Amino acid sequence: MTREVVERGDAGGVLPYDPSTDSLILIEQFRAGCVRDRNSPWMLELIAGIVEAGEDDLAVARREAIEEAGCELDLLEPIAAYYPSAGACTEHVRLFCGRAVAAADGEVRGLASDGEEILVHRIPRDVVMNALREGEINNGHTLVALQWFALHVDDLRQRWL
Repeated sequence: MTREVVERGDAGGVLPYDPSTDSLILIEQFRAGCVRDRNSPWMLELIAGIVEAGEDDLAVARREAIEEAGCELDLLEPIAAYYPSAGACTEHVRLFCGRAVAAADGEVRGLASDGEEILVHRIPRDVVMNALREGEINNGHTLVALQWFALHVDDLRQRWL
């Protein structure tokens, strides 16, 4: 039997949460794989990026948060580690929730060298949770993180406020 596997490398992601404003920092960017989406190929998602050689997971989360959202994090909580498409891809993803102390709300961020044009959003938690309930979140990493967040937000607010 022959199997085709895409060697992708590993990725890390972070869902920034600001308990003082009860809001989440999400980014919006164009995703070529979603051009057939009936609504838009622009996705609302958590912050994520590829793990560079010698880089640990927490460093990836902090680096990507600054690059993509001008977001400073002071605490990080593990969410999950998983294979998003194990039938065809080697990618392993590690996700975190981070306490946001600053973010570039409304700015366009990202690395020009990577062709990134990323819009930063600060969205109230209830608005994001409603979007999750209504099926408006269609990015896998973000779905995993937001489902975890919905289960743990009360505990996070107690510890992070």
